[in-house]
Amino acid sequence: MHNKSVAELSRELESGKISSVELTQQFLDRLKQEDSKYNSFITVTEEQALADAQAADAQRAAGNATPWTGIPFAHKDIFCTNGVRTTCGSKMLENFVPPYDATVTDNFRKAGAVCLGKTNMDEFAMGSSNESSHFGAVTNPWGLSKGEKRVPGGSSGGSAAAVAARLVPAATATDTGGSIRQPAALCGVTGLKPTYGRVSRYGMIAFASSLDQGGAIARTAEDNALMLNVMAGFDPKDSTSLDRAVPDYTATLNEPLKGLRIGLPKEYFSDQLSPAMEEQIRAAVREYEKLGATVKEVSLPNAKLAIAAYYVIAPAEASANLSRFDGVRYGYRCEDPKDLMDLYTRTRAEGFGTEVKRRILVGTYALSAGYFDAYYLKAQKVRRLIQQDFINAFKEVDVLMSPTTPSPAFALGEKTNDPVTMYLEDIFTIAINLAGVPAMSVPAGFVDGLPVGLQIIGDYFSEARLLNAAHQFQQVTDWHQREPQ
Repeated sequence: MHNKSVAELSRELESGKISSVELTQQFLDRLKQEDSKYNSFITVTEEQALADAQAADAQRAAGNATPWTGIPFAHKDIFCTNGVRTTCGSKMLENFVPPYDATVTDNFRKAGAVCLGKTNMDEFAMGSSNESSHFGAVTNPWGLSKGEKRVPGGSSGGSAAAVAARLVPAATATDTGGSIRQPAALCGVTGLKPTYGRVSRYGMIAFASSLDQGGAIARTAEDNALMLNVMAGFDPKDSTSLDRAVPDYTATLNEPLKGLRIGLPKEYFSDQLSPAMEEQIRAAVREYEKLGATVKEVSLPNAKLAIAAYYVIAPAEASANLSRFDGVRYGYRCEDPKDLMDLYTRTRAEGFGTEVKRRILVGTYALSAGYFDAYYLKAQKVRRLIQQDFINAFKEVDVLMSPTTPSPAFALGEKTNDPVTMYLEDIFTIAINLAGVPAMSVPAGFVDGLPVGLQIIGDYFSEARLLNAAHQFQQVTDWHQREPQ
């Protein structure tokens, strides 16, 4: 059962071949046996999961089921879960148990899905390798058979590794600068970052509020569509949520691609990309041409400025958002503070990890008097130029395609001492968050035995088109079905 997709498991449950309790127990047993190799989960909610599975079976018996009723899955540990600790991968929230559900959590609960637990992540979603978690690094399932320990990507590395290792069929994730697409690419699974505002951020612990977006990681594009059907929609509790009708994302998956106009941004096929990676991406694009798509080169002239702009805007917003963790209201508090200043400084020094401290310092500096105009304001102007590049490109083409990452998964520890090299891992993903457009990563081959991701980028609210393009590609290739040894 662990090798079946969400869509297949839903049909098995519908036909009565297996019960949700049996299915949930199978995945829980597998999790207990296997996850010591990957460290993909922070919290496993066994008792709650089995109780929810029992309720799901009763719901199905009463003829009151959705496609998700009784399906096991996992939440990234950034979504608040009522009564279940939500750590955000940080010592600061190690013992935080929210008294409410995030909207995304609530949506899956109402759909009858069975949450097995909370997946590991970079601390406060800050990282590209899932090595900054207070609960230890996550190991990519790929490469382990050869004795190699490689990163799963970040910050949603736990979700991607758990899906790749077949510990869960699907998991929620979030994407601020590539945190869904990059781990999906490195772990050989399918990940979708929707348009900014398409999925509610209420109850999703904030990193950078104008960039964060909830999304999905699963093995197939069809499963991503099923997830987005549950996640998307207007939420009055989130001021950035957009009030637009939500289509059935599975309805257009099988439409033919004849006439689809694909743009290849020339800036993303530069010397930063290895020849082996480029060959895999171009081979994937040739498959699209066989399916009837046309291909042309386009330009995103301001793409080279994306990393510089992002690493001013994101830390600035993080600095503001993380100021709430002061040891006064909730979260970690230092022991025996001498006075209020000692409480603040020691709580934050002890509670935050190195990468989070680095970003808070950079962000606070960028927002400080005398530097605000020089850095933050300038970065926002550059952001507007980047957004305009995408708007112009989509006047010529329907979707853009590029590599998701510049290289396959690198070794654990290889880049932890060089933050700039680590930040460059997001070179092909960050501009999409700055512009707010949707994008996904689809398995598209291997280099040195490690997965390669094809990034498909769309215009605002074109998730259905992206999912259709990804699904059609997965009908003629089997990269998404390959599993780690």
